[in-house]
Amino acid sequence: MFNPTRFAAAIIGLVLGAFATTLPAAAIDTTNIAFVQTATQTTSIPVGAAEFCRTHPSECQPNSQVVAVEALTEARWNQLLAINALYNESVVAVTDQDLYQVAEFWTYPNGYGDCEDYALAKRRDLINAGWPASTLLIAVVRQTNGEGHAVLMARTDRGDLVLDNLDGTINVWNHTPYKFIKRQSQANPGQWVDMFDNRPIVVAALEK
Repeated sequence: MFNPTRFAAAIIGLVLGAFATTLPAAAIDTTNIAFVQTATQTTSIPVGAAEFCRTHPSECQPNSQVVAVEALTEARWNQLLAINALYNESVVAVTDQDLYQVAEFWTYPNGYGDCEDYALAKRRDLINAGWPASTLLIAVVRQTNGEGHAVLMARTDRGDLVLDNLDGTINVWNHTPYKFIKRQSQANPGQWVDMFDNRPIVVAALEK
């Protein structure tokens, strides 16, 4: 179940107290710790994402307008909560290997889906709800057990928030246990950029 109190505590615990008053997007300092820093050059696109773009070219075109951050109003926060809960509760998690007999296949969930399918559906619905596409970015991360994972990041004036099918709460990126590897470019969802995540991550030991 989602916990707005936990979210608020995470925000207050960061230097985001400087944003107590809503500021214009141009005034937001995205070099703040609440935002993941990225490389200026593009990097390799995940195989599944590349195939998704080939079959859904209209969803991988450059954004006509690049909005740096979306103001996290109460209405926007409630949209994040509702859409995150909708898919986390209605989609049954199944690996691509079990569902499609391939190692990686990005698509919209059909009642079943892998992590990237949750992220695609959440991104689509938030865009349809009025969020700028450039503020909704699918990211590839590494779990503490070393396995790869995909999440949706919402870039807001309060930081990069993570919508995750493995965790019902919505957290600022650096309040998650993941190592952030790369994400979609804000300018073009068909291109990806490396993320700089220098936080020490404790990798879970494998049981013998």
